[in-house]
Amino acid sequence: MAAVLALLLSLLIGLGGVAPAWASRDTDSYDGNIFALYAGNGALVPPRVTLAEALRGERPVLLAFYLDDSAASKAFAPLLSDLQGRWGRAVELIALASDPYRADPSASADDPSHYWSGVVPQLLVIDGEGRVRYDGQGRIDEQAVEEALAAVTGLPAAGDGTRRRTQSFNEYNSEVVS
Repeated sequence: MAAVLALLLSLLIGLGGVAPAWASRDTDSYDGNIFALYAGNGALVPPRVTLAEALRGERPVLLAFYLDDSAASKAFAPLLSDLQGRWGRAVELIALASDPYRADPSASADDPSHYWSGVVPQLLVIDGEGRVRYDGQGRIDEQAVEEALAAVTGLPAAGDGTRRRTQSFNEYNSEVVS
């Protein structure tokens, strides 16, 4: 009986009963949480506070809109993780999947729809008084984000020597797997 079960099991495995899962940063496919997969930081979502709470507390906000099934958002994930590492104590970082939002500039300022433009990724720096100091869409200018964050926090921006290179977490792991 055990021999028959072993034979059936080996046939199932040999016939490819389970296909390997491949994640690809360069495709618009859903691979799971992009921050865990491509930035090594699944702690970015869900956000610790809402936009309304952050604005009520007059804290600067780094607001990011993304999609888990967008190649552009997957490439953006390491940058957002790096920004959280450098600025996470000085600003509230709020990363939101853009699916439930509609661009609505007439929405109240504490509603993410007020800021959403319809392009992913989108990254905004909002000062403690609720003014947008940076609004980047698509390819994000890291230097401009650093300057806006420095302006709203009063802290120095990272110099060229201290800036980390944003690279996908899986780019490091791909060297281990052959």
